[in-house]
Amino acid sequence: MIFNVMTLFPEVIYSYVGSSIIFNAIKNGIIKVNVYNIRDYSKNKHKKVDDYPFGGGKGMLMTPQPIYDSYMDIKRKNPTTKLIYFSPKGKVLDNNMCIKYSKMDNITFLCGHYEGIDQRIIDLIVDYEVSIGDYVLTGGELPALVMLDSISRKVDGVLSSKESVETESFENNLLEYPQYTRPQEFNGVKVPDVLVGGNHQEIDKWRKQQSIILTKKLRPDIIK
Repeated sequence: MIFNVMTLFPEVIYSYVGSSIIFNAIKNGIIKVNVYNIRDYSKNKHKKVDDYPFGGGKGMLMTPQPIYDSYMDIKRKNPTTKLIYFSPKGKVLDNNMCIKYSKMDNITFLCGHYEGIDQRIIDLIVDYEVSIGDYVLTGGELPALVMLDSISRKVDGVLSSKESVETESFENNLLEYPQYTRPQEFNGVKVPDVLVGGNHQEIDKWRKQQSIILTKKLRPDIIK
């Protein structure tokens, strides 16, 4: 799967994808991450990418030309790609959306900055607007990395086993059960007996029960 990231701060993207599970997935050829510096496409002699909004108001807007030309370059190399723009107006990211996008072979992320981007870019080339929550960030790089990470882990081969995906929170509309490791007793608190008893049928039953209990308590909105 190919991810293309359009940004004014490529170092933020490189820093994250150069480590841990995502780095291993790239190294093993399971996913590919292409980073495009929007500023490189500016036709302004000073490589300017922002200007004042028409009608007044505080802040600056990203101008359309560098964004458009950057995406056209990506589109030439990746004809099937879909463009996702991160915006508070977008549909809020959830597990089902990540599953949907993980089935695509090519996605492009547009990271906005300042007060946002010229509306004509949204009208002309953006396929989906996505929000990662009801709050505002200074730029789109963090949402891009959140989405890249959450989608990647659903791509076959990125994680060590399918079970790692299937038992996670939000799969089957449940939160994940509590987990424990050594030592068996810590600060007077013991690991539940069922987990050290060796009866895997009882362990599976306990984990399912705990998932239901936690979901009803913490996220009753998602349980079916």
